[in-house]
Amino acid sequence: MLPKASAIWQGEFVTNARPLAAIILAAGQGTRMKSSLHKVLHPIASKPMLLHLLDSLAVLSPQRTVVVVGAAREQVEAAVAPYGVAVAVQSPQHGTAHAVQQAHAALAGFDGDIMVLYGDAPLVSSATMQRLQSALTADVAAVVLGFRPADAGAYGRIIAGIDATIEKMVEFKDASPAERAVTLCNSGLLAMRSADLWPLLARVGNANAAGEYYLPDVIGLALDDGRKAIVIETAADEVAGINSRSELAAMEGRWQTARRDAAMADGVTLVDPASVFFAHDTQIARDVSIEPFVVFGPGVRIDAGTVIRTHSHIEGADIGKACEIGPFARLRPGTVLGDGVKIGNFVETKKSIFKSGAKANHLSYIGDADIGARVNIGAGTITCNYDGFFKHRTVVGDAAFIGSNSALVAPVRIGAGAIVAAGSTITADVPADALAIVRPPQLAKNGWANRFRAAMLAKKGR
Repeated sequence: MLPKASAIWQGEFVTNARPLAAIILAAGQGTRMKSSLHKVLHPIASKPMLLHLLDSLAVLSPQRTVVVVGAAREQVEAAVAPYGVAVAVQSPQHGTAHAVQQAHAALAGFDGDIMVLYGDAPLVSSATMQRLQSALTADVAAVVLGFRPADAGAYGRIIAGIDATIEKMVEFKDASPAERAVTLCNSGLLAMRSADLWPLLARVGNANAAGEYYLPDVIGLALDDGRKAIVIETAADEVAGINSRSELAAMEGRWQTARRDAAMADGVTLVDPASVFFAHDTQIARDVSIEPFVVFGPGVRIDAGTVIRTHSHIEGADIGKACEIGPFARLRPGTVLGDGVKIGNFVETKKSIFKSGAKANHLSYIGDADIGARVNIGAGTITCNYDGFFKHRTVVGDAAFIGSNSALVAPVRIGAGAIVAAGSTITADVPADALAIVRPPQLAKNGWANRFRAAMLAKKGR
């Protein structure tokens, strides 16, 4: 299973003609996460897991989407606001069938297919969602997504014939020993027509070991009515749920492993793949080389032939061709590098544009700056961009040379071809091709060091 970058679908995709709505269940308490952050907002590859799911769903162009939550509604509403989805609340919580019913009002008047998804199972692909809807043919009342985990554990079981027709669905608590021996498990995901789903939900009871209203019971009721339900299968990793920090870390690991494999298959060199971490939207061209212990935050694009050296952290940066970054570099959001730029060890950049061939090789901070082509920035140089209240920009013209240990106090402009002498603090604009020196004259007192040492030794009694 490849990781998804936003709602990018690689391959043939045919949208079903029937209208689609989606219900995403996210009302679980998430107590095992031990967090004030809603469970479905914990990130995978620097993106909340719920938004991974919404991006995949967006490929199918649903007419309506409802997220059903319990506590922390305001957190979820803020996160999904850009997606234009509705949020419904399940309180109190009486099971998955009861949770789905809470979306009924938000879907009033909708006539079409309804897909039920889970916010804590974020890596269900667009292709699998399409398979669910496509399998909902005229003679099928419901399609259920099944999987076969290595350890079936306490999952609900699906009893199905060789033609994938469902004969029975049973929760683990209510299953017989023979039913528990079945390896086909219920992921909870299903697709039904709205005309079937709501009437069947109204008939679901809670005469079970937990006293809850189970969503899979709608399948049993449809079967009792002589209707047909089928199961389609997918890989266990695709529908894996996340309920704890350890499961979140395991999911992150699976996602990263798949993303690393995809990058290398696309022509990217990873010297030590296990030590490189991508974000959900990292874009890397072929012939990029990445050394060990590199971390990418969101919003990074790297063009061909660039080398990212060890222990670098890059976020929100657009990097051109044949650049060299690091080691131990930090590129913060708003960094844009032209072709052939070098950002060296212990250099930090933020909201800065470096034109082609510019260099900042050592121990510098360049923030809120426009650096011209072929500029050389010496070691220890900083742009003083913040006055305690506002940020200001520094502009350095093409082919200028900034000497080591210089401070450029913004707002300030260094003209093209100008030279700033080492150790200077520049507070005024420097004309093109000028030399700017801001430091006191050097003073040498002959013999002073010998006299000083003799006086100090005398005090120590030597």
